[in-house]
Amino acid sequence: MIDLSARWVPTQRDFDDFAAVSGDDNQIHVDPEFSARTTFGRTVSHGMLIYAKLWGMVLRHSPDCRQIHQSLMFPNPCFAGEEITLSVRGMTPGSLTLTASRSADGAVVLSGEARIA
Repeated sequence: MIDLSARWVPTQRDFDDFAAVSGDDNQIHVDPEFSARTTFGRTVSHGMLIYAKLWGMVLRHSPDCRQIHQSLMFPNPCFAGEEITLSVRGMTPGSLTLTASRSADGAVVLSGEARIA
């Protein structure tokens, strides 16, 4: 059984570094001036950056596991400077429930499942 939780405060540097590694340099993630003119009003995290934080928690707990399938939703934005509560629960091998929420208001920024071998 896995029952993991952590807190993370993403930074603009995290967004910029992930953009450099992933090649996803969409302005909504890396350009504060552009993002200020959007509905969000500021840059937002890449969804897969949030997932990478959760997957890192899994690998620290169970280094030999591997993912077979994932299903993810990103219902709310994740902003730099706002603390995120990360949670992984389930069985390995088996199925994991993944959740990331803004600590301040509880808004879910990532909700998903992963099947693990």
